Amino acid sequence: MTDNLKGKDTLKSWLMLILLAIIWGSSFILIKKGLLVFSPGEVGAYRIVSAALVLLPLSIPRIKRLNKKQVGNLIIAGLVGSFIPSFLFAIAQTRLSSSITGVLNALTPLFVVVVGALFFGARITGINALGLFIAFIGVIILITVKEGNGWDAFSTINSYAFFVLLATLCYGINLNIIKYWFVALKPVEITAISLMMVLPVALLYLTGWTNFSFKLLHVDGAWLAAGYITLLGVVGTAIALIIFNFLVKIATPVFASSVTYLIPIVAIAWGVVDGEVLLVGHYLGILAVVIGVWIGNRKA
Repeated sequence: MTDNLKGKDTLKSWLMLILLAIIWGSSFILIKKGLLVFSPGEVGAYRIVSAALVLLPLSIPRIKRLNKKQVGNLIIAGLVGSFIPSFLFAIAQTRLSSSITGVLNALTPLFVVVVGALFFGARITGINALGLFIAFIGVIILITVKEGNGWDAFSTINSYAFFVLLATLCYGINLNIIKYWFVALKPVEITAISLMMVLPVALLYLTGWTNFSFKLLHVDGAWLAAGYITLLGVVGTAIALIIFNFLVKIATPVFASSVTYLIPIVAIAWGVVDGEVLLVGHYLGILAVVIGVWIGNRKA
């Protein structure tokens, strides 16, 4: 009976891991589709609004239990963990393919290590350093290979890749904040309440400083584009969060974190389906990033 239960849990864990990789790996193509109509600011703000609204049933009952310090920390978590990255990814994808963006997003675990070492007293091992170096080489390749050209294009740097790097740095900061500042709170509570904290700012910006409502009413394809962004916020943030936390519960955090290596595969697949062109140099850079992240997260 016990062995059967373990077998069922293993199968369930793998199915959930694959589902999570598909959801998060599809985020970048959804951003791309949203940008066909809306500006990066509109995409970023509406993504936050849709995710925060769907999580309100979880956040409202729980916020009453928090003290002022916890609320302040959750505002910071909401900014660096959700609000700022949502805008940065949208800006980046105005000049960067969704597939390359998905690969660069895989650097998040390495930024967790770096931020932890610099500001939270964590230690960088030799394996961490080696992984960082290999991933860094991969990033250099990815941002210097120009799409649509051959190997002679290494002289031009796609500066929009730095928006993705800044977003993954924000994720690295946020994950360390969660680890060291929110010991007493559950991950679902942290995400739901932190999103609620930044919801008013996103909503105010979306309605007061953008043409989002006007585009919905007057621009062809706006409702479809808004649907893509809604899917990004509701499924890619709210539902994915629930799946991830359940996966951690029935498996292990290490197993759940392995989704990092599957996300680029899904992102690249969507990019190729959508007609994005990847050169040999891009594949070499992708390989270096994935190997570097894998090595960098191994224990000594």
